[in-house]
Amino acid sequence: MLARCGSGPWDVVSAAPDFSDDVWELYDTTVDWTQSNNLAKENPAKLAELQQLFLIEATRYNVIPLDDRAAQRMNPEFAGRPTIVQGDTLRLYPGMTRLNENVAINVKNRSWSVTAEIVVPDDGTLEGAIVAQGGRTGGWSFFGEDGKVGFHYNYCGLLRSTALSTDAVGSGVHQVRAEFAYAGGGIGRGGTVTLYVDGVAAGTAEVERTHPMYFSFDEGLDVGRDTGMPAYEGYKQWGAEFTGTIHWAQIDLGLDDHSHLLDPEEWLQAAMRHQ
Repeated sequence: MLARCGSGPWDVVSAAPDFSDDVWELYDTTVDWTQSNNLAKENPAKLAELQQLFLIEATRYNVIPLDDRAAQRMNPEFAGRPTIVQGDTLRLYPGMTRLNENVAINVKNRSWSVTAEIVVPDDGTLEGAIVAQGGRTGGWSFFGEDGKVGFHYNYCGLLRSTALSTDAVGSGVHQVRAEFAYAGGGIGRGGTVTLYVDGVAAGTAEVERTHPMYFSFDEGLDVGRDTGMPAYEGYKQWGAEFTGTIHWAQIDLGLDDHSHLLDPEEWLQAAMRHQ
């Protein structure tokens, strides 16, 4: 077996290492399954043969050029690869859970918003996650709490920030929204989150830092609950199932300067155009 030894997979580096500094190793795994006996110096001819074979096969299967980055490759924008989700808007509906980050719109290192049309029960009870992404090691949640609407950002489980509306939302149909205005000036910076209820500003909070690369390997994006480990620790019950009704939710990249309400008629016309 041929192995190339450079930086370990646990090393997060800002720039790719020089491949000329890497050391190649050679093991006979038929007798040395522990890979404890490096045969590279004893068999330089075999090492050169396998190195040449590696280059041939890597070229054939488009492995070249090699990319020795670590966490940077988790964000498609940094990695330079296409994403499954195209456009600046992601429409979501109840029951959509565990959406992997690679199949959800990328909200990192930019301004964005999450909007939902909800129905609050007659008793005004508003609890649980409306939309949540990530988990205890990092993510965000747009939620209801004690009749109010809130937004929580969890940076690596180390820094947390929560915005909560000043007043209770009240029963009936409402459009609720959280806007995140990115501070800019580089990756992983903070910003300001502002809450809106039916187009009226209802609360705000500052977020000190944000995730530049990835929220979680195994958590996803959920509508109407927060599966797995919670992104927000303040839920009243495990799973954070939403107590009201969600007609739809939507994530938009960039911020709208002229209106904080989404026109249902415009969405109907867009849907008809794509039939």
